[in-house]
Amino acid sequence: MKILVINGVNMNMLGFREPEKYGSMTLKDLEKELYAYSFELGVDIETFQSNHEGEIVEKIQQAKDNSDAIIINAGAYTHTSIAIRDAIASITVPVIEIHMTNIYKREEFRHNSYLAPVCIGQISGFGINSYKLALKAAVDFLSTEQK
Repeated sequence: MKILVINGVNMNMLGFREPEKYGSMTLKDLEKELYAYSFELGVDIETFQSNHEGEIVEKIQQAKDNSDAIIINAGAYTHTSIAIRDAIASITVPVIEIHMTNIYKREEFRHNSYLAPVCIGQISGFGINSYKLALKAAVDFLSTEQK
């Protein structure tokens, strides 16, 4: 089982950007924790980060051939990108949308997700645990779906 974890715009600034909201963990620290947790779950993960919408679209399209599931934190693109939404809709790979903060407790413009309607679920508000919950959910979904 292989799960692709996509981090979008500004996620490379973890540990520096708004530490009161996102904490002091860097993206590299986050990825290390995710790789360790994926090992516990017995799955392979690939991590990818880009600030460029087109690169994220291309990575989603490529996942149709080499990933069993996608976990995506698109950052601000969640609220603006029809292109990423359409890329998700164009593949049969199940996608889980995640956010470290609770987007519904933030600015009004963050309450709308273009991605949620084409994802199998959304997890927000649990910091790094949003990623871990999504990994576990993806494994459970794939295990149930394959029975």
